[in-house]
Amino acid sequence: MDERGTVPALLAARAAQQPQRDALRVESLDSLTFGAWWRRSAALADALVGGGLGRGDRVVLHFGTRDWVDYAVAVCGVQLAGGVAVPSSDRLAPGQTRYVVEHSGAVLVLHGRRSPAPDTGVPAATVAHLIGAAPEGDRPPDDDRPPDDDRPPDGDGPPDGDDVARRLAAVRPGDLAQLLYTSGTTGRPKGVAATHANLTHGTAGAGRDPRRRPLGHSELFLHAFPIGTNAGQTMLLNALDARPTALVAPQFIAVRFARLVETHRVGTVFVVPSMAIELLTSGALDRHDLSSVQLLGSTAAPLPPWVAVRLAERLPGATIVNHYTSTEAAPAGVSMVFDPGRPGAVGRPAVGALAVRDEEGRTLPPGVTGEVWLRAPHARTYYRDEEATGRTFRAGWVRMGDLGHLDRHGYLHLVDREQDVVKSGADKVSTIGVEAAVHEHPDVAEAAVFGVPHPVLGTAVAVAVVPRPGADAPTLPQLRGFLRGRLAGHELPGELFVLDALPRNDGGKVLKTSLRERFGAAPATRQG
Repeated sequence: MDERGTVPALLAARAAQQPQRDALRVESLDSLTFGAWWRRSAALADALVGGGLGRGDRVVLHFGTRDWVDYAVAVCGVQLAGGVAVPSSDRLAPGQTRYVVEHSGAVLVLHGRRSPAPDTGVPAATVAHLIGAAPEGDRPPDDDRPPDDDRPPDGDGPPDGDDVARRLAAVRPGDLAQLLYTSGTTGRPKGVAATHANLTHGTAGAGRDPRRRPLGHSELFLHAFPIGTNAGQTMLLNALDARPTALVAPQFIAVRFARLVETHRVGTVFVVPSMAIELLTSGALDRHDLSSVQLLGSTAAPLPPWVAVRLAERLPGATIVNHYTSTEAAPAGVSMVFDPGRPGAVGRPAVGALAVRDEEGRTLPPGVTGEVWLRAPHARTYYRDEEATGRTFRAGWVRMGDLGHLDRHGYLHLVDREQDVVKSGADKVSTIGVEAAVHEHPDVAEAAVFGVPHPVLGTAVAVAVVPRPGADAPTLPQLRGFLRGRLAGHELPGELFVLDALPRNDGGKVLKTSLRERFGAAPATRQG
């Protein structure tokens, strides 16, 4: 069996190698060693199979961020039992959870101790209910034993037994492992199906020297990503394969997040752009020492250039890395270390392949804008949606829904989301480009550009801004004056809306559909 080919095999290998090392800590709440993670997942698999779970059966995992430990056990336990994990979140409305259960055909809902599941018409249970009280061996989250102390106490380590071995061997790399539902920013959420081979691509399993695992410069990596997002799932795989322990902040509050970095001397931090912006604008970086950070990775959406520049200034000892992918394309992605000489570049392929194509699928030369495609190893697909699969997935390639171009060195530059481009009169306006310029205004913390109806142009450029703390938002004439010289005349916003916060999904992406719906009928320029 290829030990690198399945998620449970990754856990089994790590538990055999480092049973007493902390895999995961939820700040001030819970912790989980690799040995305990494996024992509890194996016990859950026994309970699920004993309860009638069949190979390929789907199990919805309804958890909140305070229950990351039980969630991690649930993912690996379901997969070890031969089932398919369907990550969800307690942030969903009951109707949304019922849709996920119905569309996936789930036979069971597992939920967190702190996040009861709504009535979905299928049985529901907690991990603790199915396996009893947490087995001995977990340590409280503030245990000060050195993290590399891997001395196993009596009884701590991978469970023995022919049943566990057979169960582990029966899970194959090509088996369906996960259904992850998209945020539904452009319509009804779609279930993105991934095999074990897809999820474990690039990991090394038992053969890797612990000192050579990813993120080897860190003892801890910190994130605050919600369960049920692609970023959250990436952190779960990092916890399984990378050297440092995963430290989870149950809620992102900039000052608390920065305090965690300072207190624990965190070496690696993962954020989405909205979190990076809040760290910069909240004063958190002034109040706490983040000199321990050697790597800050951003995902979900491109970092606005001004954000990357300021992060590099405020964290001079850190490498700032921007990563671009999607739930559909993972693990394929484009990334780069921030380069002041290329502030608008997203990067070059880190995993998989990259192409920019025209509407007929022909590859375009550098400098020509077209559709961005990524090719993923062991490509994903949409579950029970052949029509959407045909539009998005093609021979291992994934249409990203973005427009962009390559420069002569092969770096990707994004122009816009295909559906977000504002067609104003005879001109097409890149909302990303306008947002980058608006973000340079000293009183603007966040900005989102979108189109609103216009009686002459058809669509006009509108911008919603969130002022920096303590600052007054610019008026529309002031903002247009600031932007002259930075933008062409047809790119200047014709309407301005001042908000306390931008609408976002659980993954941190701005919901421009919500902005268009809210302000699309606005009769005149306004603030508020």
